[in-house]
Amino acid sequence: MKMEELTPHIEELKRVIGDEVDEEQLIDELNTYLNVYHVSVDAAKKGIMRKYGKETPLFVSAASIAKKLNEMTGDEKNVDLTARIVFIEEKQISARGVPKTIFSGILGDETGTAPFTVWDVGKFELTKGETYNFKNAYTKKWNEKLQINFGERSLAEVSERQIQAPERSISYSADVKISDLTEGKGDVTVTGKIISVEPKAITSRGETKTVQTGYIADDTGKVQFTDWNDRKLLVNETVCARNAYVKAWRGVPQLNFGDMCEISRVDAVFTNLQSGVIEREIAEIIKTGGGLDVMVSGSIVDVRTGSGLIKRCPMCSRSLLADECVTHGKVEAALDLRMKIVIDDGTGALTAVVKRDCTEKLTGITFENAVALSKQTGDQESVLRAMEEKVLIMNVTAVGNVLSDDFGPMMIVRELTERPVNVIAEAEALMKKVEGSM
Repeated sequence: MKMEELTPHIEELKRVIGDEVDEEQLIDELNTYLNVYHVSVDAAKKGIMRKYGKETPLFVSAASIAKKLNEMTGDEKNVDLTARIVFIEEKQISARGVPKTIFSGILGDETGTAPFTVWDVGKFELTKGETYNFKNAYTKKWNEKLQINFGERSLAEVSERQIQAPERSISYSADVKISDLTEGKGDVTVTGKIISVEPKAITSRGETKTVQTGYIADDTGKVQFTDWNDRKLLVNETVCARNAYVKAWRGVPQLNFGDMCEISRVDAVFTNLQSGVIEREIAEIIKTGGGLDVMVSGSIVDVRTGSGLIKRCPMCSRSLLADECVTHGKVEAALDLRMKIVIDDGTGALTAVVKRDCTEKLTGITFENAVALSKQTGDQESVLRAMEEKVLIMNVTAVGNVLSDDFGPMMIVRELTERPVNVIAEAEALMKKVEGSM
C-alpha cells in the first residue's frame, strides 16, 4: 500500500497505542504485516495492538466517511452517520438454523429515512426518538432500497444534535395476492382469511411482549404471518392488512404486520379458499422463492449423492460428516434411509429430500433390506444404485414445504407417490398447446 493509504491506519494505531511507540516503528511494523506476511489491514492492526497490550477497538473509524442518507449508494463498507431512531423493534430470526435476536427499525436524518438492522444486540442500546452518532456502519440495497446495517464492529453514542427526520410516509400499493408475495416487498395490501392464529411471548429489550403468529389464506394460497402489535386477530375472520411487509425464511415468504400496518375486518368472501395443499409449477415456486404445503408433479431425473443409508446424530437427527455432528461433536452414529432426488416438471427442477417411510414405499427397499444389501456388498453406494434402478424417470407427485438457499429450492417431502401417466391424453394436451401457439 502507498504511504497516503497507510496514513489513516497509522493515525488510528497512534490513538489506541499512545506514545509508547514512535510513528516510524508503527509504519515499519504495519508494512511488515502487509508486505511480508501479506495479511489484511484489519488483521495487521489487530496484531500490532495485541503486541503492545491494547484491546482492539470495537470499530475502525480511520477509513470511514460521514454521509447523509441521501448520499449513500448502498455499497458503503465503513460509513459514519448521525440519525434519529424513528422506530425500533426486537425480532427473532434463524441464522443458519440457529435462533438469533436482532434489532430492526427505521432511522432518519434531515435528508430521508431508511430501514436498519443491528445484528449484535449486545453492542449498544437504542431508544426510539433519540439521535445517535453511528460509526462503521455498512450499507446494502434490497429491491433498490437502501438498508443500513450495524455489525460487530459498529458503535453508537448519543448525539446532542436535534434531528427532525422526515415522517415515515405510507404509500399503499395495489392489492397483492398471497401467491404473488416475494421477499423484500413492502407496503403491500393483502386481504385474506385467518385460518390459524396463536399468541407467542417474546422478549423485546428486556421486556416480555406478546405477538400473534398464524396463517392467512386467499384464493391463491396461504402464508405465515406475524402481527407484532397483537391486534387480537381471530380464526375465520377476514381482514384487509394495509402497509404490511414481506420477509422470508429460507426462501419462504412471511407476511409481517408492523407498527405502521392498518388492519380492518372486511366482508370479502373467497369461493375457493386455498388453505390446504396447493398444486404449483416448479417455475412458479422458483420465482417466489419457496412455499408451504405445495404439490408438484414431474419426473425423477436424478438420484443424488447423499441418498441411501446415511448416518445421523442420535440426539438431534442431523446428518453427520465423518461421524461428527455440527452441534454435538463426535457421536455414535444412527443409520437412516432417505433419498435426495431431482424432480423436473418441464418448467423447472428442484431437489427433494425424501424421508424413510416415503422412500421405502416408493422404492420397495426397506431399511432392513438396505442394511443387508450394504453388508453383503460392503458398499453403502450399492443402496443408492438400487434406488436409481427403481425410480429414475418415474413420474411422481410430491407434497411438502419448499425452502431455498444458495443452491436453489429444496422440497422437504412428506408425501411421495407414483403418478400414473396417460400418454395419449398428455400427447393430445401437448398438441393442443402447440397448435394454440402457432
